[in-house]
Amino acid sequence: MPGAEPQGRWRGARSMAPNIYMVRQRISRLGQRMSGFQINLNPLKEPLGFIKVLEWSLGGVGEYTRHCGLPSNFVAHYVFLQIASIFAFATCGGFKGQTEIQVNCPTTITENKTVTATFGYPFRLNEASFQPPPGVNICDVNWKDYVLIGDYSSSAQFYVTFAVFVFLYCIAALLLYVGYTSLYLDSRKLPMIDFVVTLVATFLWLVSTSAWAKALTDIKIATGHNIVNELSPCKKKAVMCYFGSVTSMGSLNVSVVFGFLNMILWGGNAWFVYKETSLHSPSNTSVPHSQGGIPPPTGI
Repeated sequence: MPGAEPQGRWRGARSMAPNIYMVRQRISRLGQRMSGFQINLNPLKEPLGFIKVLEWSLGGVGEYTRHCGLPSNFVAHYVFLQIASIFAFATCGGFKGQTEIQVNCPTTITENKTVTATFGYPFRLNEASFQPPPGVNICDVNWKDYVLIGDYSSSAQFYVTFAVFVFLYCIAALLLYVGYTSLYLDSRKLPMIDFVVTLVATFLWLVSTSAWAKALTDIKIATGHNIVNELSPCKKKAVMCYFGSVTSMGSLNVSVVFGFLNMILWGGNAWFVYKETSLHSPSNTSVPHSQGGIPPPTGI
């Protein structure tokens, strides 16, 4: 029939109109929520808020302040976690050191000469070659052909990279708590997401720190006095090698301590984050009497 096709198109357009209207409404509501960004520094005055600031560098202590029950209290918590994470990756990623060996050749030289191997993050020791003093030939050995033993870059990079991601997550959490407090209060998904991320972060702190602690132990062995027994030139009768010194690795020890500290802090925080989720406090869907709800039946 003529006009049947235009009529079908008109009905299809009318059926799509409600869907388009609903999409526009959702976009409008989302825009209103996001446009409600307001800097609120009052959470920083709360105990948990102060801890959040410390978490920015330490990586987790502030989680304990969540017991106050308000998102504003989370601010100090995440700041504290940020501080912990900064110390974790800074003490590891910024390390530079060297190990020295004293070499003597009784047939050619009478005094000890020093060869040095420089190493640092990400601790690819198999790329750290020994360097003699400029212009000095020690025992007719090309010391640049000899390197330290081991590659520990995977453990070190995993640890540092994860600490950096934790730092960035704390920044995002602070932005949410300070700028979109109402959005966090009205949402049931955000606390649950925060809880899951906290559990995952706790587990990864344990894994990454344990792997890094094992790698650090091996690094100390590979750069210590045992290297004299591993270098083939030192096994020759005409070459006498003595272990000189190695740079102190105190900052690396501190990085391991901060790694386990972060694990403890994030683990303890998991309980306080859990209390903010619907798993611990399910929403009460019943309607109060004052709002027109149906009163319970009275006893006879």
